[in-house]
Amino acid sequence: MSPRPRPDGQPEVPGFLELPPGKIAAVATYLQMTRPPRQPAGARSGRFAPLRGDLGRYRRLFAEVGRPWLWFSRAALSDAQLRAIIDDPAVEALAYVADGADAGILELDFRKAGECELAFLGLVPGAIGRGLGRQLAAEAIRRAFARPISRLWLHTCTLDHPAAVRFYLSVGFVPYRRALEVADDPRLTGGLPRDAAPDVPIV
Repeated sequence: MSPRPRPDGQPEVPGFLELPPGKIAAVATYLQMTRPPRQPAGARSGRFAPLRGDLGRYRRLFAEVGRPWLWFSRAALSDAQLRAIIDDPAVEALAYVADGADAGILELDFRKAGECELAFLGLVPGAIGRGLGRQLAAEAIRRAFARPISRLWLHTCTLDHPAAVRFYLSVGFVPYRRALEVADDPRLTGGLPRDAAPDVPIV
């Protein structure tokens, strides 16, 4: 059935919102923590390298990590736009290096006073399943609460790894909001190659 629109143009719930061709949609879950968890972090097997000033490395790592999940927000930015973000002193963009190679990406955004957004956390496909995600999360929490913030927050969506929400819950985040995100399919606009996210069909 089709949802009836409300006066503000948003669909009633429950129901289905039909998307025109060329669009993608995902349910986004917002999670936060207001204090670091008490359990100590496990031993770290890699190191973190700043990506500030290294646009090429950032783009390569972001693409490798995000390609299976249709990460496209950074890919759509010009070099000047992206540089303005990752070179901002209030942003920490880091490569996680394990066994001598870039294995993951971590980005913390402190540009809003009193809080930190965990903007990106992810592993390259070959590093998934080795427990490295927990090391990234532990480092994110440590770095975030080393500053005077009242909360650390993030959002993930149904285009991300299927275990993403469960993972964030397991490291201490609490859900507080849900939203429907609709965007142009980046594989049709040139932002990502057409073979990205093969589990999400192009319509």
